[in-house]
Amino acid sequence: MPTLRQQLFRIKPVPRQKEDVETDLKRTIGLFSLTMVGVGSTIGTGIFFILSESVPVAGPAVIWSFVIAGVVAGLAVICYAELAGSVPVSGSSYSYAYATLGELPAMGVAACLLLEYGVAGAAVAVGWSQYVNQLLFNLFGFEIPHALAYAPEEGGIVNLPAILLLAMCCFLLVRGTGESIVVNAIMVCLKVGVLIFFVCIGVTGWDSNNFADFAPFGISGVVAGSGLIFFSYVGMDAVATAGDETKNPKKTMPRALIAALIIVTSVYVLVAVAALSAQPWEEFDGQTAGLSAILENIVGSQWPGTIVAAGAVISIFSVTLVSIYGQSRILFTMAGDGMMPKLFRDVNPRTLTPVKGTIVV
Repeated sequence: MPTLRQQLFRIKPVPRQKEDVETDLKRTIGLFSLTMVGVGSTIGTGIFFILSESVPVAGPAVIWSFVIAGVVAGLAVICYAELAGSVPVSGSSYSYAYATLGELPAMGVAACLLLEYGVAGAAVAVGWSQYVNQLLFNLFGFEIPHALAYAPEEGGIVNLPAILLLAMCCFLLVRGTGESIVVNAIMVCLKVGVLIFFVCIGVTGWDSNNFADFAPFGISGVVAGSGLIFFSYVGMDAVATAGDETKNPKKTMPRALIAALIIVTSVYVLVAVAALSAQPWEEFDGQTAGLSAILENIVGSQWPGTIVAAGAVISIFSVTLVSIYGQSRILFTMAGDGMMPKLFRDVNPRTLTPVKGTIVV
């Protein structure tokens, strides 16, 4: 009879061959779609505001802060890629911990993941109403009433846009993973397009004098800036939650993780260079809607703010969608291991998605 220690630290068997990996879900996600999951969950609203927090700390050398944060994230991504190829199943780091450290550590990791995705999805959805209101006002001169756009502690009655956003994400995921992944890929392409649009317009206001005092706070400022920026790279974990729905996961998942990191780091650095070339670094301190303000100063009009607001609306939608997806798939895997009620493992025979678990999330 196994001892208590052996029971708590028993290890989940790892499938050795691709054909050994059985799943109740439908494998519909290819390399491009999975890469877009990683990009979509990583490039969130942070890039629209992080410059106002990191530039005053690092100066123009914040460009190196983005690179350093990207390198650190890259080391984690390489580990994820190795584990994703060795343990090609859903569940992300929960499954990896179960296969290497044992059941008890895996439960601790799962608790952290569920909190991460739950809090992230809720917090990001709450902020959606602000950007929806800005976009509606810029386009139509109309705003959702304060009582219906904010929670009671913010002086309203209910945050209706947040509820609608979660409902739409739930509807998409219940309809099918294929449809959800296609919508996510479209939204990711649009928000990356908005950031590339910013870069193209931003460099037209290039002033090399803005880089004259490149590192006013030295290496300590660069490192401090990278610490602030690192949270903008969180999200690659979402790729690893899709193992049961990925085509040829042993090859596709590592490639998607590395491709997503390269895309995200490149976009972040380009945005930072364009922003700093168009505006002195001293003016970033306390600046709200910084990207919009920079473009408005360059072109002398408010229409860029509308474009950036649309990018933020799309960005929050895709981040929320991936957060709900990731949490439901972790619960799906845990239910298969007997760690959660079988409710989360039930798959709809028509859509081949865990409908009940998704609705609960």
